[in-house]
Amino acid sequence: MEDEEGGIKETLLNKRYYENCPGCKVDLHKAGQRGLPIKELFTVWAVVLGTALPISSLFPFLYFMIRDFHIAKREEDIGSYAGYVGSAYMLGRALTSVFWGIVADRYGRKPVIIVGTFTVVVFNTLFGLSINFWMAVITRFLLGSLNGLLGPIKAYAAEIFREEYQALGMSTISTAWGIGLIIGPALGGFLAQPAEKYPAIFSKDSIFGRFPYFLPCLCISLFSLVVAIGSFWLPETLHIHDSEMPPQDSYKTLEAASDAKEESESNPKENLFKNWPLMSSIIIYCIFALHDMAYSEIFSLWAVSPRKFGGLSYSTADVGEVLSFSGFGLLVFQLFLYPLVAKYFGPIITARVAGVLSIPLLASYPYIAMLSGITLSVVINFASMMKNALSISIITGLFILQNNAVDQRQRGAANGLAMTGMSFFKALGPAGGGALFSWAQKRLDASFLPGNQVVFFVLNVIEAIGLLLTFKPFLVERQNR
Repeated sequence: MEDEEGGIKETLLNKRYYENCPGCKVDLHKAGQRGLPIKELFTVWAVVLGTALPISSLFPFLYFMIRDFHIAKREEDIGSYAGYVGSAYMLGRALTSVFWGIVADRYGRKPVIIVGTFTVVVFNTLFGLSINFWMAVITRFLLGSLNGLLGPIKAYAAEIFREEYQALGMSTISTAWGIGLIIGPALGGFLAQPAEKYPAIFSKDSIFGRFPYFLPCLCISLFSLVVAIGSFWLPETLHIHDSEMPPQDSYKTLEAASDAKEESESNPKENLFKNWPLMSSIIIYCIFALHDMAYSEIFSLWAVSPRKFGGLSYSTADVGEVLSFSGFGLLVFQLFLYPLVAKYFGPIITARVAGVLSIPLLASYPYIAMLSGITLSVVINFASMMKNALSISIITGLFILQNNAVDQRQRGAANGLAMTGMSFFKALGPAGGGALFSWAQKRLDASFLPGNQVVFFVLNVIEAIGLLLTFKPFLVERQNR
């Protein structure tokens, strides 16, 4: 123990430490930290999960919610209106992501995290109480525009962990994000319309009978409330150095933190738009984000649509079961398999292989709809699990590349820029996916790519474009940080 303390003191020798700087305190804590940072990993995981759950929790019941609003004149038009509701969240986030990134760089990561988690509590609850189409659209838009923590939480994860655990921290974000995008729809599938599914527990005259889609929203909001309260105890990681504050004894600082401080004082901030390693990874990230969001929308619509339209005729509970299995498989994959694969092959090669494997998998979906019974259940569960594991492998690699492309003082703005682009593309995903799905249902007898075949073909085209861009000279890694 004494040898370890002596080693820390020797490492921190002749370095400046600002006593009241929260970032310096975190760096000092990291310098003396030993072992896996379980507490920090769980904290990041919970925050990301709380904000990811409501994003796609509506997809299993959105078809039925739009139907109950009686706004669609034909059954084939439901998908289009569902796309508008699904896109509202991402449109709101796209308009404010850069703003929240700037706030995180100026005032700290913690305030943005707190505001974002409380936003989920308020507006996700109101969405579950929607009485018409426009109330649903507005509440989702406000939920997206006021919840800007995804960019700052990626910067936070890059700063709260020691360098050897940063890849694990980014993997934790993408794992929580992926699980949220799976478990959220699972909750929506199991808990929507509870008065019909569980009449012994929920009366049709109760609030859950009058608002059949309120229960899943309420459960997610309660979880986010716990996370929001716990966020008040998060340590701030942003370095805030008052010019009048004298630096403290060298034994209380970290070499990397001091070097970053000196570099910040001597060098102006880099123009993010001229940082091609950052911009190339963001562009590819946006393309895969468009694909993933369109897939999430289309999968749920396809699963609950009638057999006569090429769907599976699943109930919301059936969709919930599929997505629950996918979520469990994704958790196992990210915790035990992805770190090993990424360690040996690196994030870029792993992403390329995942992209290649996704294409034949998606092409098989229209043929999966021809199955029935236990065969259908086994195949669709396996396919869904594989698809989500491959998608998360791609996103995790891009997370790592983005954070490696910038220094700490620009990390919040860089992630805000990434969230803006990604959110615009994700806003296009549900709207475009819903419109494409509705159009496909009207061309079941087409000679070329009839019905849902054209839907999954278009998804594969987007996947192929993103895959091609992961090669040089387009994608460039930053060599020296």
